[in-house]
Amino acid sequence: MFAKPFRVKSNTVMKGSDRRKLKADIAVAFPSLTSDELTELVPNKEEFNVVKIYVHKGDSVTLYFGHKNPLFFELEKQLYPTVYMLWRCPAALPTFRTWPPVLHKLIGGADLMLPGVVVPSGGLPDVTQGGPCAVTLVNNKAPVAIGTAAISSAEMLRVGMKGRGVLVKGEINTNPGHHGFCLFVCLFVCFSTEVMDALLWQCFLLALKSKVKKSELPLLTSTFLRNHMFSCCPSGKQLDIKKSSYKKLSKFLHVMQQQHSIVRVKELTKGVESIVEVDWKSPELRFSIPEETDIEEVPLVETLYHPPEITPLYSVSARLQPLFQDADKKKGVALQPAEVRNIVTEYVKKNDLVDETNKNYVRINPTLCDCLLDKSEYQDIEILKWDELFSRTLGRMQECYQIVFPGQTPRVKKGRIEPIDVSVASRGSNKKVTVIKNLEVYALDPSAVATALQQRVQASSVLQAIPGAKDKVLVQIQGNQIQQVGHLLLDHYGIPRKYIQGLDKAPKGGKKK
Repeated sequence: MFAKPFRVKSNTVMKGSDRRKLKADIAVAFPSLTSDELTELVPNKEEFNVVKIYVHKGDSVTLYFGHKNPLFFELEKQLYPTVYMLWRCPAALPTFRTWPPVLHKLIGGADLMLPGVVVPSGGLPDVTQGGPCAVTLVNNKAPVAIGTAAISSAEMLRVGMKGRGVLVKGEINTNPGHHGFCLFVCLFVCFSTEVMDALLWQCFLLALKSKVKKSELPLLTSTFLRNHMFSCCPSGKQLDIKKSSYKKLSKFLHVMQQQHSIVRVKELTKGVESIVEVDWKSPELRFSIPEETDIEEVPLVETLYHPPEITPLYSVSARLQPLFQDADKKKGVALQPAEVRNIVTEYVKKNDLVDETNKNYVRINPTLCDCLLDKSEYQDIEILKWDELFSRTLGRMQECYQIVFPGQTPRVKKGRIEPIDVSVASRGSNKKVTVIKNLEVYALDPSAVATALQQRVQASSVLQAIPGAKDKVLVQIQGNQIQQVGHLLLDHYGIPRKYIQGLDKAPKGGKKK
């Protein structure tokens, strides 16, 4: 499994006094944990082991095992939780979400970069520089990596979500020489466990939505698993609850009842549990997906989406700085078009440049000449219409835009905002597919969009990484679905039409015969 050897120094059962000290250290490091959670994590009587290892460079790492699973590790005198521990107590650390394709980069030993972070509607988690945090995927709540914040959350927003976000302490890699090796037992295994959790979730939702009828309730949980969930497992995959983080069906159903309120499970006869009630209107069931969907593309639930506010801006260029000097607008300052018009108008009036014979024209002085005219025009143009004056001014400024997502600090970016690109392509045997790009620009979850489209058109879809585009994926769905994509983006998500490219290529409806 590993490219380089490591050495186990010791593996011992912790004494009572050591357990109490560890529990106290955990309580200080993770104050959100309750006393009951601490007792469950570090039991007083059950076996609890401490394992000390050395990696090939000589770094010492201490692992703490409970229930035969690694729960905590200590590196450079800093205590961290493992993903196993976070599956039990998900609120112990602030969490950053990222897209599924980014997982493969984490596997390769990369840190989580800020452009790959999915910012929720409520904003970023509150973290300080160097504070521990976890990484999850948009299609699963189970953590896949542990790390420390490269900078504070406030600084992340200030720098425009660029640069490193999370310095991963536990990458899913096979190089024990890196510090990430200390988490091989809890992160390398996590990759397969996370996929099994997602498969379990998918089969559960599909079984309730497509197999179970209200008249069947109450339904034995064993019958539900055997006759319904297994039959909903996609071809080529095998559902094995023991390989999931839940280990048992009863525990999984308990979570579905307590955390999601999808089902209610009751022990009608001693030792035998049954599903007695199903919330058919739950959002998880409403947004569950067709059986064709690949498990790595399954979102847990579509979150409430609010479109961003987008404002076109123009920044002052070096050439135009003399024109904006009186308004105290320096190079690089971003302005709305109306502000530009007001500043130019005030400049013209202040310098008495309105043509006396025709007030629709403005006389060109040396400053306007240098700022707005080409060298070949210096001798020929003495006046300009107001509209041309404004258009020339905007034309010599740098385009940019401000984008504001609900609950977040406004961000100004250079250039024009990329529209959502919708197109139709051919894929073998002249089959048509609809391709959607740039959803991330508008903080749209490609997984959720793919799911919603599948429900509307009953066609399979896939998510693919875009070559050369960092941390971006495209949605591909069978057939020419541009019309349905338009309805989804315009009516459901509320994206303005001017920010969607390609809707004019929708197939024209023929006359009914």
